[in-house]
Amino acid sequence: MLFHSLEFLLFFPAVCLCYFIIPHKVRYLFLLACSYFFYMCWNPEYALLMLTSTVITYASGLLIASAEKLEDERRRLRRKKLYVALSFTSNLLILFFFKYYGFAAATLTKLLGSFGVGVSIPAFDVILPVGISFYTFQALSYTMDVYRREIYAERNFFKYALFVSFFPQLVAGPIERSKNLLIQINEKHRFEFERVRSGLLLMLYGYFQKVVLSEYLGMVVDSVYNSFAERTGFQLLVATVCFALQIYCDFGSYSNIAIGAARVMGFRLMENFNTPYFAVSVADFWRRWHISLSTWFRDYLYIPLGGNRKGKLRKWFNLMVVFAVSGLWHGASWHFVIWGVMNGAYQVLGEWLKPLREKVMAFFHVDKTAFSHRLGQMLTTFALVDLSWIFFRAESFTQGLSILKTILGRGADYWFTWGNNLEAMGLTLATRNLLLVSLLILFVVDLCKYNGIRLISWLTKQGLWFRWLVYYAAIFGILIFGVYGPGYDASAFIYFQF
Repeated sequence: MLFHSLEFLLFFPAVCLCYFIIPHKVRYLFLLACSYFFYMCWNPEYALLMLTSTVITYASGLLIASAEKLEDERRRLRRKKLYVALSFTSNLLILFFFKYYGFAAATLTKLLGSFGVGVSIPAFDVILPVGISFYTFQALSYTMDVYRREIYAERNFFKYALFVSFFPQLVAGPIERSKNLLIQINEKHRFEFERVRSGLLLMLYGYFQKVVLSEYLGMVVDSVYNSFAERTGFQLLVATVCFALQIYCDFGSYSNIAIGAARVMGFRLMENFNTPYFAVSVADFWRRWHISLSTWFRDYLYIPLGGNRKGKLRKWFNLMVVFAVSGLWHGASWHFVIWGVMNGAYQVLGEWLKPLREKVMAFFHVDKTAFSHRLGQMLTTFALVDLSWIFFRAESFTQGLSILKTILGRGADYWFTWGNNLEAMGLTLATRNLLLVSLLILFVVDLCKYNGIRLISWLTKQGLWFRWLVYYAAIFGILIFGVYGPGYDASAFIYFQF
């Protein structure tokens, strides 16, 4: 059930209406049933996988809590580590089989073949369960939080099951922490007009990002990347920039709709994007992009590896490991790993060259607070991040190299006019102009957020006539210009494949 489908537009209001009507003490059971129904609309059988992950991590929490009662400290710590290891191993094995088995088998076969060893590894034709990476990481964070005594083990299985399966953020995040979401399940949420209005406005902006911006940008990207061998360097460059904006709008839209939907019902989900393309460094970008995943890797992988506590070389090694794993998390293919390694290498090189940069800026008396300096940092960061997006969007590492070679190696075609190139990429004059206006809106919204201006709060303080003029303009603008409806194959959110 996609957020931008008619089914969800009927499902969500019905859930909210019933949620606020039924007694508080049974609301979590109702939401749990709705969440499993929401997930089963994709593939009912795979709900059993989510239930299995839920049972394992729930049991691990109880076992860790029971181990806390042991008086012998060494025995207590050994038991706790054992239960954590069993929880992580079993969950990651499930994730490996459904997401990485085929990739591992193909890689191993190719590696052994290069040494003249012919093997036949059995293949399994399985469909990747929607959202498996997200709910697995969310469940595993609960195990670690109980181990670290950051939260008490949840005794009520159904409340814990709701934490794992909460439908607004189930399929593509944000990846919530138990110390944030789980404790909210016990809160009594009342209907509050201001909160509901704020949530609906955030959802409305998410729909604009998805059915207008992401879909039109996707037309350009798909048209060019699906026939990359026949495209000019300029077309590939434009398509790559469009993909950077598309994936931001697509994933940002899901997060905004999820956060807004949860807010309507009284739940507070963590922010997942904070104007990432205003970042002044790649490290800053990753503090702003997919925040729930970045902080998950920081807390549950980077810090346990040693973080930055064991010197620069160890810190850089830890960074490279984290970003290589992050790339693999995104997809079972080497081009995703390369994408992750590139983002890790950017940060390592950035830190290594920092003393040199400081000396150069001091020599030329560069004002670090100047607008031009920060703008240069932002453009450089965007260029580096966008370069790595080539390998994220490409279907293979080889294809990514070919696209990059074309962009860098064919200078003459950069003199083609902007209009002709966009028309060759499947955009009419009307859709081109619509896309430019929509991108301007995106820029203004992000610029306001970057400068601490809360547009929803500002809007709700305006006069009644002005507010409703904006509401109607936004709703009808999405209905008129959005890409959806009969005859249109509604595209799933990009991050559903992860």
